[in-house]
Amino acid sequence: MNTWDAKSRPSLTFYCWELRMKKSTEIAFRLFADGVLLVLSSVFGMLVGFAFGAEPGKTFGAYAAENVVSPISLLAICLPVFYFVGFYTKGRAYSTSYKPFFVAQVSALAVLGWGFLLFMLGRNVESSRSLVMSTGVMSVLLTVGARIWSMVWVKVNQKSMVRSTASAGAFDEYRPKSVLVIGGAGYIGSGLLKKLLDKGYRVRLVDAFMFGEEPIAQVAGHENLEVVRADFRQIDKIVESMRGMDAVVHLGAIVGDPACALDEDFTIEVNLMATQMIAECAKGFGIQKFIFASTCSVYGASDEVLNEKSQLNPVSLYARSKIACERVLLEMQDEKFRPTILRFGTVFGLSGRTRFDLVVNLLTAKAIVDGKITVFGEDQWRPFVHVDDASLAVATALEAPLEVIGGQTFNVGADEGNYTLGQVGRLIQKFVPTAELIASGSDGDRRNYRVDFSKIRNLIGFKTQWTLEMGVKQVIEAFEAGKVTDYNAPQYSNVKLLSEEASSKGLQTEAQRLRNMVEEAAYDQGILRTN
Repeated sequence: MNTWDAKSRPSLTFYCWELRMKKSTEIAFRLFADGVLLVLSSVFGMLVGFAFGAEPGKTFGAYAAENVVSPISLLAICLPVFYFVGFYTKGRAYSTSYKPFFVAQVSALAVLGWGFLLFMLGRNVESSRSLVMSTGVMSVLLTVGARIWSMVWVKVNQKSMVRSTASAGAFDEYRPKSVLVIGGAGYIGSGLLKKLLDKGYRVRLVDAFMFGEEPIAQVAGHENLEVVRADFRQIDKIVESMRGMDAVVHLGAIVGDPACALDEDFTIEVNLMATQMIAECAKGFGIQKFIFASTCSVYGASDEVLNEKSQLNPVSLYARSKIACERVLLEMQDEKFRPTILRFGTVFGLSGRTRFDLVVNLLTAKAIVDGKITVFGEDQWRPFVHVDDASLAVATALEAPLEVIGGQTFNVGADEGNYTLGQVGRLIQKFVPTAELIASGSDGDRRNYRVDFSKIRNLIGFKTQWTLEMGVKQVIEAFEAGKVTDYNAPQYSNVKLLSEEASSKGLQTEAQRLRNMVEEAAYDQGILRTN
């Protein structure tokens, strides 16, 4: 097989390190910007204090020298407070629509603390009242005003972009005619194919058909569907398949934490290195619209409500591989190549290739067949999205103007789809009342995140069509109709099927070879060192 050369590619560790550095740089810049605002507030306070509280005959320079402790202490108090309450790490309160009020409260409290510090340092607050009050008021106004201006600018800019391109029929101008779908015979892709063909697209599918051809049975033989049976790591097949395409949708990957954990090196080759190779081919062919399937698992464990700008906290190889892919794609963008990242929530429901290794589908199946709903970590949050809505999001992004989605990252789902696992268990029991609900401790999965989906809704008008209740009913009806019998069968589980493939086709041997290649490349680049 002609696969991507791992030896010439940076490792996953390197990309994750770069991601952390980029985040640290962003935080440092925001700290610096607030520091400038606080210093300006101190200068304003000195001017007011000099005008109303300076001794007769004293110059402003002398007055400023006497009060130099003012900006230093203001920075020493306010910046640490701002950091620890989440101004720069985008904590829950800071990420809500009440951000200005939250910032005003925190700023005011920090300024009060600063005034108290001046008093403790022995300053005569009575003689410096004008300086303290004017500095404090200006600090709050500038800190809050900067955030309001930023929020307004973003919203106005987004609305103007949509207005300029989304007027009657404007999206049709940007709609590609031919789409290459990589990994389109999987869970999300099998539903996406029908949507694209129904819309009149010419679709070319590249897939190894690890799950057989049944997932695409509904569209097999369609006049606008061309099927290329190939492993998407094969460069020659990808290059050949790119010809004549207007857009690329990359859904191919080893999906899920357990499946990725089977072999780290094999996961890196499939999820990261192949993605970079595919993107470089698309860029070389001049394909501007490139849609990549990522995951909300990149948020990992957090008690906050998270949006696309929130700090990432991956707790699995699967999430880390997706973060690395996102970084690679966005660094490749230019005026002619504008990839779009779709971070899907936790998917549920039935498709051409249904999965029962996902929490909603699995718990519903267990309730029906085993009469038990065992929930691990009932307080953990997940953002759920139906598989049909996931494919709808891809189709919607394909039709959106490149000026709107190019270089952008979108969470895919709906705000009302955020549930705790305990809530999911109780909802399933509502429809299967004979099942026993068992709340157990954690199973080692540390993920816990709620997600804000306002960006994809406001920017390209995406709205989900399925609720969690509808998805549970869909699974129940499938069992009642006899469409699903053994939910434990390997074809319904990524990790089970990959385990069988590994043992029957020697993937473990291939993975060992890849491990040596990746480590050698890391040593060459100085990323890893020997003892």
